[in-house]
Amino acid sequence: MEFKDNEAIYLQIAAFVCDQILMGKWPADQKIPSVRDMAVELEVNPNTVMRSYEFLQGLEIVYNKRGLGLFVAADGFAKVKAYRKENFVRQNLPELFKNMYLLDISITEISEQYTQFQNSQTATTPKHNQDENK
Repeated sequence: MEFKDNEAIYLQIAAFVCDQILMGKWPADQKIPSVRDMAVELEVNPNTVMRSYEFLQGLEIVYNKRGLGLFVAADGFAKVKAYRKENFVRQNLPELFKNMYLLDISITEISEQYTQFQNSQTATTPKHNQDENK
């Protein structure tokens, strides 16, 4: 994983975990990698991974089974999706709208591009994710 300079590493690790959940690689009630294993895999300090996991626990995306480790919450997929959607609307949409205005890009053009993107994703997205997007 390559880290971006403009965002805290613990948030990027949390985003990586969320990506795994959204892609269906880590379903509900599945154990996620230990702090130590994730730190080795991503080549970061274990304290950074711990901070990511604590952040995700605070959002109730993952939960701790004492003595067993951390697991994806039963509603983890829905919580990740809601969290990501809120962040997108708050952070990304204003920039998108600004660029659309400055570059004179219409909603119709965006809609067409989005439809093409959706069609390209249909074959590669797990079925439950497609259902969630409708």
